[in-house]
Amino acid sequence: MNNFEFCNPVKIVFGKGSMARLSELVPEGSKVLMIYGGGSIKRNGIYEQVVKALHPFDLFEFGGIEANPHYETCMKAVEIVKKEKIDFLLAVGGGSVIDATKFVAAATCFEEGDPWTILSKGAAVKKALPLGVVLTLSATGSEMNERAVISRAEIHQKLNFASPLVFPKFSILDPEVTYSLPPRQVANGVVDSFIHVVEQYLTYPVNGMVQDEFSEGLMRVIHTEGLKVLEDPHNYDIRANLMWAATNALNVWIGQGVPQDWSSHRMGYSLTALFGLDHAQTLAILLPGVMTYMFKEKQQKLAQMGKAVFGIVDGTEEERAHKTIEACEDFFRKMGLKTRLGECGIHKEDIPALAEPIDRQGWKLGEHHNIDSKVASDIMALRL
Repeated sequence: MNNFEFCNPVKIVFGKGSMARLSELVPEGSKVLMIYGGGSIKRNGIYEQVVKALHPFDLFEFGGIEANPHYETCMKAVEIVKKEKIDFLLAVGGGSVIDATKFVAAATCFEEGDPWTILSKGAAVKKALPLGVVLTLSATGSEMNERAVISRAEIHQKLNFASPLVFPKFSILDPEVTYSLPPRQVANGVVDSFIHVVEQYLTYPVNGMVQDEFSEGLMRVIHTEGLKVLEDPHNYDIRANLMWAATNALNVWIGQGVPQDWSSHRMGYSLTALFGLDHAQTLAILLPGVMTYMFKEKQQKLAQMGKAVFGIVDGTEEERAHKTIEACEDFFRKMGLKTRLGECGIHKEDIPALAEPIDRQGWKLGEHHNIDSKVASDIMALRL
């Protein structure tokens, strides 16, 4: 196991009726900006619950955060924060809303020029507004981490940043609020959270037994319950286990002391930026390609994953590793996601533009830092 230093300061309030705790979690006397997405919270009753809970506070709101949050939209929220002298942000939504809120928190206090450089050049975040979360969609783990991904529509770029200053102060997780989600969002959340675990697990062994056991358990839960949730959407136990598994999949715990990959995520950014694919959809397409192209490097952990998650025990290690790749792709298809670029109208001639951001950003992807734009192009070609 490798050395590590770990701190996660997020307070989690989990379970039925946990929204009732909201008013006591927001600092007394705060001037609050509630940030949300396309308005679904007004149709499912969550908006009314939040407004009621925050009745004692000076409350403002900003809606319209996109499924892949736009820098341009976030900067409009920054203008409101500065104009109204907001001192607390509340994200009410899923990962996109939370990511946008984190960026607003950082951009509001950024004094080193264009806030886009936080994303494009890794400019340091030295100060940020405090924020809290009311989670409505279990998928990204953003409710319990310090990371965010933002797109800039005008230049078709999607980039990420991380800072301990944007850890939420608290996150409210009530599984019942996910009952009304459309099947596509539920399926995306299942696949996204599953692959978050894979990116931190499927590298090479370093005898991180604790991390491996946690990761394998999370993948089993997400796989087993994910296959049930679309058929039984109002089952509280299924929703609760998926919600908590998704949070733990990316609260930066299981990746401590072990090598991490994240190449499927980084390569997927351009699929969203250029073709508008859902984030989880990009992962369902690219991960089997990474597994196949990097097969020799990942073979041992693939076989280990196959046994622990899918019950694959027959055959040689190599055969079991191949069966694991097939099992993952089968899982994604059962969740209703496509697994080929061609199914999404993306062709061989599109690959150079999809791979170009890797070199532009200076990325060397994968646990061995050996995936450049050429290797990425070869991986994408496997998924046509």
